[in-house]
Amino acid sequence: MPDHAQFAIGFDQRDRDRLHELWDGIIDANRWSEGDLTRAFEQAWADWNGAGSVAFGGWTGAALAALEFAGVRGETVLCPSNTFMATPLAAMHAGASVQFVDCNREDLCMSFEDLERKVAEHRPKAVFLVHIGGHVAFDVERIAALCRAEGIFLIEDCAHAHGAGWSGQRPGTWGDAGIYSFYATKTISTGEGGMLVSRHDDLLDFARAFRNYGKPEHTVHGLNFRLSEFTAAIGLVQTERLEEIVAWKQRIAREELDPVHPNRVLLPDGMESGFYKYIVFDEVDRSTGKVYDQPCHRIMGHRVDLPNTDWVAENHWCVPLYYRPRLGAETVAEAGVS
Repeated sequence: MPDHAQFAIGFDQRDRDRLHELWDGIIDANRWSEGDLTRAFEQAWADWNGAGSVAFGGWTGAALAALEFAGVRGETVLCPSNTFMATPLAAMHAGASVQFVDCNREDLCMSFEDLERKVAEHRPKAVFLVHIGGHVAFDVERIAALCRAEGIFLIEDCAHAHGAGWSGQRPGTWGDAGIYSFYATKTISTGEGGMLVSRHDDLLDFARAFRNYGKPEHTVHGLNFRLSEFTAAIGLVQTERLEEIVAWKQRIAREELDPVHPNRVLLPDGMESGFYKYIVFDEVDRSTGKVYDQPCHRIMGHRVDLPNTDWVAENHWCVPLYYRPRLGAETVAEAGVS
């Protein structure tokens, strides 16, 4: 079995010593939260992403901060059904009602045509656009333009989109806010963690207060969504490897997977995927399953016709692609590192 087909957390074992050095520094400094490493992680992510960044203990806290800032309580939020349940659940917990939008078959992401219809029908306060599998949603430009024209707050769910880009622009920068996840299986992983990105300074200030009970003025009614310094240290080390990790996965995709999987997601010119998932439309002997086994509208019992979403749920598979760099002449597995 090739290295890339064996499950691995996307951590480069060459960074162990540096990570332990950072952890020792946290213990020596006696500051385990709200410290320099959280700020360094945020700055490193902002340098890559091109937008201001605020770290959270998880994706959910960052999503709730954006939704609260957008004022969705008592309003409608449009959301693709082809996503993880975290997306509609966050909107519901923020006090919004959720209506689902169909996806495209080509990229598994939100359909502009169906969004346009649902905007006219539901007059939403906000829209969740989810970037699926590691690439940018193909309709992102048109969706962002529609939301600007209609005064709709656009949140990009970037949980899969580490390392992605389109003609130099990064996920989370088309809309009003972008929300990243650093869950254990993600391309950049901290075990648990999240990041809100935005070009709006007022949203960034709101997010910093929201993650910390609204301190110091308590005009923002947030809770505890802080990231620990120990987790931030992992995030900093991982972010410094981001371009290398993504280049490695792109090389494996181009050289080893593309020749044997012609019926795959085909990216537009100028788009780069971080290959959180390598998605194909033919059933394969050994896969990691589906991106999502069941659409959210089916799980939640919504009576809405989303034919492309239902088709995608039945007709895509994910080929294993895990980051396993070489340690000198040996692979990570051969070196005895689990």
